[in-house]
Amino acid sequence: MGEILIQNANTVLTMDDHDQVFHHADVLIREGEIAAVGHGLVSTGESLSGEGCVVTPGLVNTHHHLYQNLTRAVPGAQDALLFGWLQRLYPIWSRFGPEEMFVSAQLGLVELALSGCTLSSDHLYLYPNGARLEDTIHAAAQVGLRFHPTRGAMSIGESDGGLPPDHLVEAEGAILEDMIRVVDGFHDAAEGSMCRVGLAPCSPFSVSRELMRDTAILARDKGVMLHTHLAENEEDIAYSEAKFGCRPGQYAEELGWTGPDVWHAHCVKLNPTEIDLFARSRTGVAHCPCSNCRLGSGIAPVRQMRDAGVVLGLGVDGSASNDMANLMGEARQALLLQRVAQGANAMSSYEALQIATRGGADVLGRPDCGRLAAGKRADVAIWDVSGVSTSGSWDPAALLLAGPSKVKHLFVEGRQVIEDGVVTTLDLPSLLEHHHRLAKRLMAIG
Repeated sequence: MGEILIQNANTVLTMDDHDQVFHHADVLIREGEIAAVGHGLVSTGESLSGEGCVVTPGLVNTHHHLYQNLTRAVPGAQDALLFGWLQRLYPIWSRFGPEEMFVSAQLGLVELALSGCTLSSDHLYLYPNGARLEDTIHAAAQVGLRFHPTRGAMSIGESDGGLPPDHLVEAEGAILEDMIRVVDGFHDAAEGSMCRVGLAPCSPFSVSRELMRDTAILARDKGVMLHTHLAENEEDIAYSEAKFGCRPGQYAEELGWTGPDVWHAHCVKLNPTEIDLFARSRTGVAHCPCSNCRLGSGIAPVRQMRDAGVVLGLGVDGSASNDMANLMGEARQALLLQRVAQGANAMSSYEALQIATRGGADVLGRPDCGRLAAGKRADVAIWDVSGVSTSGSWDPAALLLAGPSKVKHLFVEGRQVIEDGVVTTLDLPSLLEHHHRLAKRLMAIG
């Protein structure tokens, strides 16, 4: 792989343990790692000009449903609340198969990469028509992004009081067996791993208490992380109180779903007691501000979570509830929502970008990612701040206030995935054509 020297960058935001910021500085990549950050670095390898650019760690996406890229802006779901939104989309998703899962994952990961993302999780909780988790794993390998797929599941169908159609749920014994299969087959726990697998029953209203408990036991036996949706909106809270006699945080704690090996998506409606629980237990949160707005779920108490010490990252969520997957846009939305709720000094551009990089890596248990420091992985985003979007900016490093929403160059494990704004790892026009064809086929059925 050799060396790559990024030279004379306008600004380097390291997000390291000391929050170092360098000006007119260099970043040296060697054999997939950051070798050094500083001034006057030299290399016998390739060089890349950083003039007029801000360099950051690659952004980290902590929550997604990649398969949903084929169901953006679906009529009947565009203006629905969460439960009605799901009921409109389940019948469409039931027609997916391996091809849809693979192509959707490729397109979704390319979209993320263009927004500066180098590491993404994914929550795949339905497996119709022979689809399997590895459909997405193979897609990520081709795109070249670092990947943390999770084997999701639904086991309570409509006939048992759940939301999903019965033909989209699985027997719980079969779910656990397949969880073992995918962890044994694809999880790589090593530092610098390109693929780690998590276990992720969809939500407390689509699986049983027993499956939640058994999955937690299995995950700890296998040494993998746990993920689910929690406290997403008022409907979610009402369901938990009516069905389980407690709030979502207490339900999670009782079943072993708190700790540094757990992260929950959304958490819009956590109360102060639950925030304290998550902070004490080091339970992570995937904050999805655009999806929360799109579905009218509310504004998550991010400022309170950060102040309490909750480990928090950003997630774009699925494209059926966000309609796009741009992590820079997500970070800006997180910033703006906290200011709307709590004042213009509630969150800075730097802090929001820190959540999008180091914060997300910490949520996913990846201290080897999300920061630019010697020995960390060479996941690097380079942003051109010489164009229209930053013209007149007095602080080019304030990327979320005045900056590009698409990356100029992107490196993952030292390999260039985006060059001058263009994907290098696959034929994007062919992928788009394939994706359009699948979407039209689904639309024709209705």
